[in-house]
Amino acid sequence: MPTSSASTTDSAKSASGGVQSLERAFDLLERMADAGGEVGLSELSASSGLPLPTIHRLMRTLVVCGYVRQQPNRRYALGPRLIRLGESAARLLGTWARPYLARLVEETGETANMALLDGDEIVYVAQVPSKHSMRMFTEVGRRVLPHSTGVGKALLAGFPDDEVRALLARTGMPAATDKTIITADGFLAALADVRQAGYAVDDNEQEIGVRCLAVPVPDSPTPAAISISGPAGRVTESATEKIVPVLRQVAVELSQALTSSGPAV
Repeated sequence: MPTSSASTTDSAKSASGGVQSLERAFDLLERMADAGGEVGLSELSASSGLPLPTIHRLMRTLVVCGYVRQQPNRRYALGPRLIRLGESAARLLGTWARPYLARLVEETGETANMALLDGDEIVYVAQVPSKHSMRMFTEVGRRVLPHSTGVGKALLAGFPDDEVRALLARTGMPAATDKTIITADGFLAALADVRQAGYAVDDNEQEIGVRCLAVPVPDSPTPAAISISGPAGRVTESATEKIVPVLRQVAVELSQALTSSGPAV
């Protein structure tokens, strides 16, 4: 029995060899996330270029599965079932990053970390400690505000200034030490330095006696950064010149690992 044209379209193979309807569904979820988590069908149609009937079918399926929910105002929001997937993926992200962090420790001698931007906060998802007797520990799972950290600067340097100002207005800028930047203008000036230099520095701003160097992971599926941290007496200006190129190279290699789809099946 012949199938309808709509059914044929939604189950057709894409140019990449995948199932077109699945690719479209995940694209819509990504667009919803980019829009802040809640959108209307007309907005999705305008941004994706898909016809409204196709979007409606896909969204109806996602609602039934719990990945999207329809709000009382008829708009669509990301569903709670995505939380479990995100938490599991974040744990795996830390697992995948550990070999690269271990290489950082071997080449720099300092503790290596990986952190993500989760909402308005920085969350540390992986760490490999230094072999030195004096080590800097940032507990995996710890959440901090981005304005006082190297990873926070590295991540927010990729955002427009108006978005950074809005984030700082929501979080506030409490001082962790007397070195912490506590004004939006001061923080934006620091981000300009990060963009020019290509790396970020936390110089006693989160903890007195500790310096941190951080770079973003380019093209990461979610905003991510890696860093090394250690005593200010070891992470000196001269050490920075040697450490930053290693950080950048490891970030590129980690990016390639994260964006790879893995072996063909």
